[in-house]
Amino acid sequence: MNLEGRRESSNVEDRRGMSTGTKAGIGGIGGLIIAGLITLLMGGNLGDVLQNAGAMGGMVGDGSTEQREFTQEEQELAAFSRKILAGTEDVWTQIFQENGWGEYKVPTMVLYTGSTSTGCGQGSAQMGPFYCSADQCLYIDLSFFSNMRQQLGADGDFAYAYVIAHEVGHHVEYLTGTLGKAHQQMQRMNDKDANRVSVRLELLADFYAGVWANRDNRMFNSLEQGDLEKAIDCAQKIGDDYLQKKAQGYDIPESFTHGTSAQRMKWLKLGLQTGDVRYGNTFDKSDAEL
Repeated sequence: MNLEGRRESSNVEDRRGMSTGTKAGIGGIGGLIIAGLITLLMGGNLGDVLQNAGAMGGMVGDGSTEQREFTQEEQELAAFSRKILAGTEDVWTQIFQENGWGEYKVPTMVLYTGSTSTGCGQGSAQMGPFYCSADQCLYIDLSFFSNMRQQLGADGDFAYAYVIAHEVGHHVEYLTGTLGKAHQQMQRMNDKDANRVSVRLELLADFYAGVWANRDNRMFNSLEQGDLEKAIDCAQKIGDDYLQKKAQGYDIPESFTHGTSAQRMKWLKLGLQTGDVRYGNTFDKSDAEL
């Protein structure tokens, strides 16, 4: 991506190096790595993420803190993340105005190390980036980008930007009321039906990430050759079917919460191609149409 000269968002809280320490519960670190793979880009309700962590052994705070120096790569990733967040602020402010959605209230991005407290409970880096609607913050441990590269082979600036834009997509869902309605529905459903609603939330966040990229490119000419392919490759590698097969050798479709690789690529592409939020109708589609 071409981000030269771009501003960095000031809506960032940097907690890196001051994280609450964590220790693995029953299941050990191997199980946590698998849980993290399956719940990449969870977004929405952190409680769901923590429930998954508990099922795999979980992580609990031990009350300690850690302080360390940051590498040049870490500082560059932090600056990159602030620029991407700024781009989402510019794009979504314009989209909200165009569609009469009122004022776009920007989220805060929290950079942290290891684990951190949130308005939704204790968050862990093992679970990947997430959005908490209770405090309207998106939380990212920047080591996640290294894990993407090492564990999934998903790499590149635009792949990383897609991760951030996806979480901002959940914030847009919150502001427009979609997230709250969906979570109310999910609370009244069995697990299988609630998962079907979750998939629609996640695919909509993917679509919104694509819309952002389309509009950001229009504003700033930010996309470069190869960027689109890297983002699509990332979407393919974070599909529920891909991750479950990678973690356990087979997939369980009724347990999908984010969508298949094909679905995630489809909705990201649709946002990229149209840049028009009116096409974000995942809740109007049947399972077969998704």
